[in-house]
Amino acid sequence: MDQKLHWNTVYNTKTDAELGWYEKQPQQTLALVERCNLPKTASILNVGAGTTTLVDHLLEQGYQNLIANDLSNVALQQLKERIHKLYNHDLTTICDDLTQSKNLNNIQEIDLWIDRAVLHFFLSEEAITNYFNLIKHTVKIGGFVLIAVFALNGAEKCSGLPLKRYNVKMLQDQLGASFKLITDVNYTYTNPFGGERPYIYTLFQRIP
Repeated sequence: MDQKLHWNTVYNTKTDAELGWYEKQPQQTLALVERCNLPKTASILNVGAGTTTLVDHLLEQGYQNLIANDLSNVALQQLKERIHKLYNHDLTTICDDLTQSKNLNNIQEIDLWIDRAVLHFFLSEEAITNYFNLIKHTVKIGGFVLIAVFALNGAEKCSGLPLKRYNVKMLQDQLGASFKLITDVNYTYTNPFGGERPYIYTLFQRIP
C-alpha cells in the first residue's frame, strides 16, 4: 500500500472531527508537556502531527519553536493554513517518512519529541528500528520523548490499517539505557464516534 496516498486521501475526504483520533483538547499530552518544565524557547517536534490541535494549544501557552511532521503533505498544508489564519504564525512543517527519513535527520537537536498515535502503525522490525534511531539522532541529552500508542489491550486496527500495540517495557527496550522513564499513564481515549480506545502515554528523558 502507498502510505502517503492513503493518508492524503484520508485528509482530503474527512473533516478533523471525522478522524478517529481527533482530540479537541489533547489534555493528557499537554499534562506531560507541562511535566517537562521546558522554557518557552524549547524546540518541540510533533511527529505524525496530521491536523492536530496540539499545535494550537502549545502556541497559546507561549511555545513558538514548533515543528510539525507528517507523511501527508495534505495534512500539513491544512495545519499550516489553519495556524496562520488563527495565530498569524508561520508554522515550520516537514513532510517526511519517520522510517526512511530524508529531512528530519538534518534538523538541529530538539528538546521534546511528541508522538501521539504514529509509532503503532509501523510493523516491520526495520521500520521500528529506524524510527527509534531517528529519536536517538534527534533528541538532545536532557531532552524528552513523549510517546502515546495503543496499549496491549487497545485497538488492533486504525484507519483500516493493522497496528502494533505496546507496553512500557517494549518502549524502554527500544529506546535503551540512554533514556530514563519519567512517568507512564494508562489512558482511555474516547473517539468522536464514542468508541473507547486504551492508550499508554509515556514520557522519557535522555540522560548522559
